[in-house]
Amino acid sequence: MMDVVVLSDRRYMPDGPPSDMSETYISNVILEDGLVVEALQSIGLNAARRAWCDPEVNWSTVKCALFRTTWDYFDRWGEFSAWLKTNRELTTFLNAPAILQWNLDKHYLKDLESHNISIVPTEVVSRQSGVSLLDVVKMKNWSDVVIKPAIAGAAVDTFHVDMNGSVEQISPDPSCNEDSESLWQKLLMKQDMLVQPFLSDVKECGEISLIWIDGEVTHAVRKQAKAGDFRVQDDHGGTVHPFVPSPSQIALAQAIMESCCEFCLQQGWDAPLYARVDLMRGPDGQLLLSELEMVEPELWFRHCPNAAQVMAHAVKRRLEETPPDASREGSTNRRQV
Repeated sequence: MMDVVVLSDRRYMPDGPPSDMSETYISNVILEDGLVVEALQSIGLNAARRAWCDPEVNWSTVKCALFRTTWDYFDRWGEFSAWLKTNRELTTFLNAPAILQWNLDKHYLKDLESHNISIVPTEVVSRQSGVSLLDVVKMKNWSDVVIKPAIAGAAVDTFHVDMNGSVEQISPDPSCNEDSESLWQKLLMKQDMLVQPFLSDVKECGEISLIWIDGEVTHAVRKQAKAGDFRVQDDHGGTVHPFVPSPSQIALAQAIMESCCEFCLQQGWDAPLYARVDLMRGPDGQLLLSELEMVEPELWFRHCPNAAQVMAHAVKRRLEETPPDASREGSTNRRQV
């Protein structure tokens, strides 16, 4: 019986398919997953790293599967969904399946807003509704906005649209030199979309990410977009730097997670084991929640190896709290954080 499998992506495995990612990128993935596996093993757990889609793994013989670098699931959504549905009762997933399903869709931001969390202002527009982008920005009194899918990652289908009078700028440049309305309607045909005001501070100061593990903020980073871009993801040339958060920033992240845990427990779900709290500064200087990542967030253990030990001990506590005959359906305990 395996205690913990640290879940990854087949592209990052020794026998995986060819990848167009840099050797440095893949090395960092392997390093950080390895830190977690080593931390789990150091406290007596039988742990290994596997791709989520590995056909050789019998998930009924795995006590716990920890989502870490499963970053191909958007490209293989049908296969991933089927895998999740098939195995969610065979092993304990961390975070729990109900949280994963909820957090995959950025509608969750509105749920958090209803629990008194200050989010980046967000308007959700339903797929194939035909709603005009111009009507949305006029209704909200915005002109400089970001449009993005409700379900996506790595800034896919994410654009900055500045509609200043008769002058319109879109970045990054869409294919076929589309105007904003044509681009918007094409995106809206295939998915729910979000519209948010563009927060110009992101170009200068980037986005702060605080890593929260089982009630504790362990470390933080600042993500910075490359010159001329607004996307902080390293997929698009962004860079990541260690960051020392202030007491007020830590307190804000803790308050956000307390509200999130309360919401989860109200739904009958377990409290999350880990999360990444992404914060951006609004026009008035207030820090706003831009994302709360709880599916497979990058946690930058290489910048704080001790956080891998915190994660390992948190996983061990969850395993010890799980009754042997408990259902695996994400309701192994109701621990309040």
